Amino acid sequence: MPLDPMAEPIMLSALQHYSYCPRQCALIHQEQSFDDNEYTLRGQRAHRRVDSGEISTEDGRRVLRALPLYSDRLGLVGKADVVEFLPDGTPYPVEYKQGKRHKHNHDDIQLAAQALCLEEMTGCVVSEGAIYHHKSKRRRVVHITNTLRQQVETLVDVVRHLLKSGGMPPPADDASLCRACSLYDICQPELVVSIHRIHDLSKHLFEVDESSQ
Repeated sequence: MPLDPMAEPIMLSALQHYSYCPRQCALIHQEQSFDDNEYTLRGQRAHRRVDSGEISTEDGRRVLRALPLYSDRLGLVGKADVVEFLPDGTPYPVEYKQGKRHKHNHDDIQLAAQALCLEEMTGCVVSEGAIYHHKSKRRRVVHITNTLRQQVETLVDVVRHLLKSGGMPPPADDASLCRACSLYDICQPELVVSIHRIHDLSKHLFEVDESSQ
């Protein structure tokens, strides 16, 4: 189905946020809620050069930082931390992350979305990119596979539906994700889960009482 030309564009970061936790995505991109914790502050310090917009040449590659990206086909906008242009002109996106590699692939999805934008913008096939992890000071090569591409396409539709609906998903069912999230105090996942449990229990007791009459 072709994209509605009047549809509001989605931020590239929303795909990563939704993949990490749908509730986080809604809080940031729907409620405009955001807060810092030690992880985001470290990330901001690590991104100082990346966010400078500096252009340089390194090892024969032209390097652009904070490069604006878009995809009219998918209705995406955002920016890449770094895009290196190989000698043949092929773009090579590099995403900078403060911590170590996550067990989930939300960072890979964000990079793949950048690759799809770059393909549309340049007409070049982007088959590979990298994620630089500050904690290990190493790059991790990410192959832009058909599976990743399909995940991006699917997430775009899911995120667009979420933001259009105005709904608020429940907290992630993963304590480790919640503990690392800067929106923990705003989200209050434990309180939300407790309220849902009380509601479910009350509903169950009501149904039992109704059936016994």
